[in-house]
Amino acid sequence: MPVDPNFPEMRRRRFRPIPVRMLVPNVITLLAICAGLTAIRLSTEGRMELAVAAIVFAAVLDGLDGRVARMIKGQSKFGAELDSLADFVNFGVAPGLILYFWQLHDLSNVGWIASMIFAISGGLRLARFNATMDDPNKPAFAANFFTGVPAPAGAITVLLPIYLAFLGMPAPPAALTLLYTLLIAILMVSRLPVFSGKTVRMRVPPEMVLPVFVAVVFFIALLIGYPWHILSACTVLYLLSLPAGWRSYRNHERAAAAQASTAVDAADADPAPPFAQATPETEQDDRPTRLN
Repeated sequence: MPVDPNFPEMRRRRFRPIPVRMLVPNVITLLAICAGLTAIRLSTEGRMELAVAAIVFAAVLDGLDGRVARMIKGQSKFGAELDSLADFVNFGVAPGLILYFWQLHDLSNVGWIASMIFAISGGLRLARFNATMDDPNKPAFAANFFTGVPAPAGAITVLLPIYLAFLGMPAPPAALTLLYTLLIAILMVSRLPVFSGKTVRMRVPPEMVLPVFVAVVFFIALLIGYPWHILSACTVLYLLSLPAGWRSYRNHERAAAAQASTAVDAADADPAPPFAQATPETEQDDRPTRLN
């Protein structure tokens, strides 16, 4: 029998109350989008320090929403799609526009093209991540690596020329900033394995809990007091760590290939069949003796 969608019972089923735990991660994601959009507005007004700070704040919120969702079991398909949209705005569009309004506009259309390439690279990188997230053909060790530089890291990294300018260093030429922007864009869409650390589960001994708290508070205090020094140092260290991640991936790949080769060799070396084929002599001996 056809069901009337206007029937009150159907309405109650379709519009069920949503638990608050499902809303909390999405609220954090929306706050991150607000931070990214505010960064764009601040960059158009020439307040670059606040614009960069808004991007960093958006990156912090991006690291929190997924962990909060897993902690309170508030994952949802809607939240995953919203998070991808937020990453494209915050770590693709906003950094590209900040660089354009900061210096790349000196190169006219060439600078605008570089900003667009960076933003598009961020969107392509996110699309590839969503498409290959549930790939069943990926090896087990690949879960601990990103394919290409992730969008939040790319956004923080591409702003390195601005950090150095805030430290009082001479601003690099606009052409050098353009080449650096394109380099980070290429790293985002590349197949470079980048260590993620998602599957690393560290347990802190009880006697180290308080020192860890002190270290975290100390790092946050340094970030607040010396933001451009800390961001510059972290960016340089991150770029230097990329070859180490590639080398670690290759080592895992070789180990997996060696293990698979060993398994194939063991399968090829089959044991003798349980019932060996009788030789002619054996058949002759097994025949009953005829009496003459």
